[in-house]
Amino acid sequence: MDSILVVCYSYTGTSRRAAQLLCSQHGWPLGEVWDEAPRSTLRCILDSLLRRRPAIRYEGPDPDDFRTILLVAPVWVARLAGPMRTFVHRYRNGLSRLAVVITEGSGGASSAVAEIAQIVGRPPIRTVLMLQREIEDGSATSELLAFGDALQTGAAPRWRAPEPVLMVH
Repeated sequence: MDSILVVCYSYTGTSRRAAQLLCSQHGWPLGEVWDEAPRSTLRCILDSLLRRRPAIRYEGPDPDDFRTILLVAPVWVARLAGPMRTFVHRYRNGLSRLAVVITEGSGGASSAVAEIAQIVGRPPIRTVLMLQREIEDGSATSELLAFGDALQTGAAPRWRAPEPVLMVH
């Protein structure tokens, strides 16, 4: 299938809002990563600092059925959120064409993108970093939608018949 699946993890709701905006604007399906156990701020910090992979459940379409996966995830303590780290490890073999939206409070997004690239063995095809306050106040909306538009146009074109060739003798 030549399409895009958005997969998000959101502890506070910010990444989910960004993912839902992209899905509603482009008609893409949404998959969500959920914690298996209740999460606290302390656990978020420890998972990030120790690069742990907490137990998760994934609810959504099978990522293997999509050509491009767009991850939308927060940064915690300058690292990728633990539940998304678990998802990336679990599905890394099917994430050959990957784009990333990182939501952050103040910084650390570049290290999260580098971590994703290290896990899957290649850099994402597109990346955008969004501040949490910009998503919440709506000032990031146009940049986020432009990112989605660029990702959509970057998808492989559908097959079409080749142009006829005119031969002159």
